[in-house]
Amino acid sequence: MKFHPGNSVSSTSFIIFSVIIFFLNDGCAMILPKNETGQVPAVFVFGDSIVDTGNNNHLNTLIKCNFPPYGKDFQGGKPTGRFSNGRVPSDFIAEELGLKELLPAYLDSNLQLQDLLSGVSFASGGAGYDPLTSMMMSVLSLSDQLEMFKNYIKKIKAAAGEDRMASILSKGIYMLSIGTDDIANTYFVRMFQYDINSYTDLMINSSLSFLQELYALGVRRIGVLSIPAIGCLPMQRTLRGGLQRSCSASLNQAAILFNSKLSSQLVNLNKKLPAAKLVYMDMYYRLLHLIQHPTEHGFEVVDNGCCGTGDFEVGILFCTYNPNTCKDDTKYIFWDSYHPTERAYALLTSQMIKSTIHKFF
Repeated sequence: MKFHPGNSVSSTSFIIFSVIIFFLNDGCAMILPKNETGQVPAVFVFGDSIVDTGNNNHLNTLIKCNFPPYGKDFQGGKPTGRFSNGRVPSDFIAEELGLKELLPAYLDSNLQLQDLLSGVSFASGGAGYDPLTSMMMSVLSLSDQLEMFKNYIKKIKAAAGEDRMASILSKGIYMLSIGTDDIANTYFVRMFQYDINSYTDLMINSSLSFLQELYALGVRRIGVLSIPAIGCLPMQRTLRGGLQRSCSASLNQAAILFNSKLSSQLVNLNKKLPAAKLVYMDMYYRLLHLIQHPTEHGFEVVDNGCCGTGDFEVGILFCTYNPNTCKDDTKYIFWDSYHPTERAYALLTSQMIKSTIHKFF
């Protein structure tokens, strides 16, 4: 299966531009019982910019957003390193589980023991399943994030004891949200080595290895977010959507291919690891539905971000202190050309958690 960029951009120029933007850049509803039952003592998140709550602030990387207008709707209007105007899915997941309103970044030097005990984010904006993605971005790879988690385990065992850590491992909920940058960017650097079918196999193998390593450490409840409808991100509309800036069918097809493999492999891995609860969590169709039916939830703008023109701005790429940020971001699905607004994230995350939470028990 061959994968081709949109006809509006030549293959050569497209690859060059992709490399340039590369370093500038997942049944029935059921509500979780109140958390005082102790069913979920903590939540932990691994992944990329969708769930990074500030780890990249502490890295020597260009993939940062700890400057205005990012965070303009956060508490106190403070940019925290979250890739949005406010809170991101990590925060909403923690809130939906009844733990806390904000999920802090593990590298935050101000963390107290109680912050650690109820969960943190290990995610790093720009990371991918493909190690090359993280390497080119100078961000935390999945292997790096796993090493930080091992360090976390040592800290908690020393501070709170073996039993407390064992409970956090077996009863906590762990989330993985990553892969967008692999398909949107790195694939076009790798396309002379892989077709999209073999490249998504590489991604799947990376995901399965990571999940099995978590399991070996004692983790049992893991949610894995699908890749979203990345062909409909404003940046991808600009790059590959032609003059009409339509959604990129080829990118969306690649996301669907990966997601179908992921869903199938999680079923197989659940059989292989009988004590595990591995849950596939759809973000692709939820985001696509929101884009196709925006007025159902009061959105008006689906093809542009709020920052600047909304066509291509993201992070330090022209979204730094941009004076042309939209006046009412609640009408926008996207904050910048890659990341949804706080309001869109809140809606998508709530739907996702409420429809899948029962599968962890």
